[in-house]
Amino acid sequence: MVNAYSQNTQNTSMTTFKALVANEIDGQFGTSITELSLDQLPDHDVLVRVDYSTLNYKDGLAVSGKSKICKRYPMVCGIDLAGEIVESASSEWSVGDKVLVNGYGLSENHWGGYSEYQRLKPEWLVRVPDSLTTLDTMAIGTAGYTAMLCVLAVQEHGVKPADGPVLVTGASGGVGSFAITLLTKLGYEVVAVTGSESEHAWLKSIGASSIMAREEFSRPSMPMEAEQWPAVIDSVGGQTLACVISQTRYNGVVAACGLAGGFDLPATVMPFILRNVRLQGVDSVNAPIERRQVAWKALGDMITAKDLEPLYEIASLEDVPELAAQIMAGTLSKRRVIKIG
Repeated sequence: MVNAYSQNTQNTSMTTFKALVANEIDGQFGTSITELSLDQLPDHDVLVRVDYSTLNYKDGLAVSGKSKICKRYPMVCGIDLAGEIVESASSEWSVGDKVLVNGYGLSENHWGGYSEYQRLKPEWLVRVPDSLTTLDTMAIGTAGYTAMLCVLAVQEHGVKPADGPVLVTGASGGVGSFAITLLTKLGYEVVAVTGSESEHAWLKSIGASSIMAREEFSRPSMPMEAEQWPAVIDSVGGQTLACVISQTRYNGVVAACGLAGGFDLPATVMPFILRNVRLQGVDSVNAPIERRQVAWKALGDMITAKDLEPLYEIASLEDVPELAAQIMAGTLSKRRVIKIG
């Protein structure tokens, strides 16, 4: 149902547009590029013409159907988006405002960013920083925003560049590679962990001082091993997370934001009790709007288009199913920004 808008609106009443829609019929899952009309969109107060979205691991799960990310069908996939408001019934937002959305259950409980138009709740929106374009914000995307939340956790714990190297696991992925960029710009030395030898030169080009093999951390670990890291940003989880916790220095912090390597934690309480280690969970989906604004302001202050160039490539909506298969297979290097509008 289309809302009755109180502000001036652009003429979109006859608009039809493309979206990538996941559906399940008679137990059979599938996705397709589908033609939609505005009256099929959710009944929310702000209509955004979407410029860009991204491809994240969670998008790969949703589009491939390998995990029950979509809680209902049909579902427009895409966990984030950036674009321009074209209709608004909210006093907080006006036609022409550039906005972005990360998380809030997009692609899970609410229709997401793989659509040329989307209706959204006003409280989900973050204003695009003046120093960034909508393309820039999706080159950053949920991965970069999550990485910023992790870096804030490291800083707020009091870890300084002089304290020694920060370990970043899953370094070739979106969160990991962006965390390297952010930490390097802030003056930290970064040790990157990756399973891909072909990515070593690229990781060093974006700031990693040295690189360690994934296998050094995906093994069973002792409850406590030699203290090495004042801080860790981990997007892997599982055995890797247990291993880095066992190596974290006294009063160190591990910012954990992912579970690509598993959701179990085969660790003990010993590092937390005997070394005062903090395991800081980092959630990007339901983070309070105030926390999002802090993160995006910091990103706008720190990041330029030149910083972003080595981190991403642009793809089309039609490319998403194949790219989703690649990200699930672990063969996709660099982030992908999905051009929508």
